[in-house]
Amino acid sequence: MKLKKSNRKDNYKWIALTNTTLGIFMATINSSIILISLPAIFRGIGIDPLAPGNVGYLLWLLMGYMLVTAVLVISLGRLGDIMGRVRIYNLGFAVFSFASIILALDPFHGGKGAMWLVLWRLVQGVGGAMLFANSSAIIVDAFPTEQRGLAMGINQVAAIGGSFIGLIAGGLLSIGDWRLVFWVSVPFGILGTFWGYHSLRDNGKRSPAKIDWWGNVTFAIGLTSILVAMVYGIQPYGSNSMGWTSPRVLICFAVGIVLLVAFFIFELHTESPMFNLRLFKIRAFATGSAAGFLGAIARGGLQFMLIIWLQGIWLPLHGYAYDATPLWAGIYLLPLTIGFLIAGPVSGFLSDRHGARILSTSGLLLFGGSFVGLLLVPTNFHYIWFALLVFLNGVGGGMFSAPNTTAIMNSVPADQRGGAAGIQAAFMNSGMVLSMGVFFSLMIVGLTNTLPKALFDGLSAHGVAAEQAHQIANIPAVGSLFSSFLGYNPLQSLLGSQAATHVTNSQWATLTGKHFFPSLIQSPFHHGLVIVFTLAIAMSLVAALFSAFRGTRYIHEEHRMHEHVGDMTLSGGAVPGEPAMESQVVR
Repeated sequence: MKLKKSNRKDNYKWIALTNTTLGIFMATINSSIILISLPAIFRGIGIDPLAPGNVGYLLWLLMGYMLVTAVLVISLGRLGDIMGRVRIYNLGFAVFSFASIILALDPFHGGKGAMWLVLWRLVQGVGGAMLFANSSAIIVDAFPTEQRGLAMGINQVAAIGGSFIGLIAGGLLSIGDWRLVFWVSVPFGILGTFWGYHSLRDNGKRSPAKIDWWGNVTFAIGLTSILVAMVYGIQPYGSNSMGWTSPRVLICFAVGIVLLVAFFIFELHTESPMFNLRLFKIRAFATGSAAGFLGAIARGGLQFMLIIWLQGIWLPLHGYAYDATPLWAGIYLLPLTIGFLIAGPVSGFLSDRHGARILSTSGLLLFGGSFVGLLLVPTNFHYIWFALLVFLNGVGGGMFSAPNTTAIMNSVPADQRGGAAGIQAAFMNSGMVLSMGVFFSLMIVGLTNTLPKALFDGLSAHGVAAEQAHQIANIPAVGSLFSSFLGYNPLQSLLGSQAATHVTNSQWATLTGKHFFPSLIQSPFHHGLVIVFTLAIAMSLVAALFSAFRGTRYIHEEHRMHEHVGDMTLSGGAVPGEPAMESQVVR
């Protein structure tokens, strides 16, 4: 009987890992599949994403999902501690699947169609937050200490690898029909929902408590205000290339800061806080969280910059049609995914035996070093060097991510694992949203300083009248940046029929061809890339310092004495039947 019970318990941990890995994989694919599919989606609903006023739709489709998950994961993780992690997790699968169906059935066109997608992506983000917030805690509950690194490594590969696989999936699916981008999640969501309700069980420690309403409200509104300010800060305002000085952005920042300060005050004086600040007294938790947050910002910036680099410059220069660049960008980024897929599980397995400090710190140094290499290759690079560098970037990310997450989750009390997992997911998703705001802003600054002159000189040299060349050259750089991000050549629509009547057929073919705009933008883009990647290098180094100072291996567990009778008897310890005790394993 004991053997059968042991086998059932052993099988359950793999069921829990498989289901949660499916959930996280599905949620993270949907955070990136939109990146590649946006041109097809906007064509499908009949809207020009680069027309005045439509940039907001583009940004909210990109960032709304991540914003909602960032805002809600902590609350939903803590709710899992109180009500049961599996209950919240399974509900997340159902919400996510329902929202995917509604997204695919968008009945509108134009602005209404875009708003439908934006709003239901927010709902989909609620489901994603439920999955993110509780999957790590379910895994830690199911696995013994000595196997958690391997389990978290597999799960982290799904979490971050999914974000890169989504690039390829989006490119492939959008070739057929943009609605397939949303339909693809539905069968997996339905499978995961029924499988989770049938197979998963709550074997974690509950901590009955009142819901921290003040904490939830102040945190949700405060963080939303900050992230909304980031979204509108990227967009042009008046005659400025960005909107950081607009009243709306300044008010959102002010409201967000005030509410987040109030949130931390409430959490320090609340009996059952949703964001347990006392967890940051645990050295392994605090340093690992800081390293993870900085790593998430650097990784998010990398993903967006590489897509712009490939879709807007390198692929057109090498003869690829603009409408084919989204798919090929995903394919050419495969070395990054492969590096992560290899390093993630291996590093998780090794961290079970040797701890996280050496692996995570070395991974961050390799991660930062790959940025240095990417700065040294020319904008129109030889692919073999680019592939090697992004592969090393993926290896570095895999070496860091799984050991770091395992060390964080091992360090917290059992009844706080849901909240801790929510905090980690919030840091990861907030880092992705912040990375877009920070790195896009830095890139726009770099382009604003160099692109107007390059555009004016290039257009004038090919027959465009000086007045029109000056007008195009002074269009906000965000338009050129997003056209590159989407794989668009904006010059044909910017020049219009007026220029066509003043230039020769040969000049017109050159201006609107595959090579002119990418050749024109590559030098200004590299100028902005130096600024962006220099900051990413600095963040990676600071994150490596946090990782190095995490201390020796620390595991916070609660055991009942009768589970270790043999060990206790041999060591002269307590006898069975004693109340629960807390043990720390330090290596």
